[in-house]
Amino acid sequence: MTIWLVVIIGGLITFGIRFSLIYLLGEGKFEIPETLRKALHYVPPAVLSAIIFPELFIRDGNFDLALTNTRLLAGILAVVTAWFSRNTLLTILVGMAALFLLQWLV
Repeated sequence: MTIWLVVIIGGLITFGIRFSLIYLLGEGKFEIPETLRKALHYVPPAVLSAIIFPELFIRDGNFDLALTNTRLLAGILAVVTAWFSRNTLLTILVGMAALFLLQWLV
């Protein structure tokens, strides 16, 4: 019961914070400075990099750049696909297929 209470209260707090910002910005009651608005464009890539890079480069607690690091090789193929195609879905599919294929081969 305690877990459900924590989940529900946490969800309500998260919803309240997000909704209040959307409401304040949508109604024009609060305006973000242009410098901050430009800086906020860099938040999603920074967060995504912080999540993905450790998965690609760290294996068993050690920094791994070897050719046996299947995650790194699949990540490189996904980056190349993203660079040429500019298609998010294709990039995800190529990266996943490469990871499964490389893990099967190695």
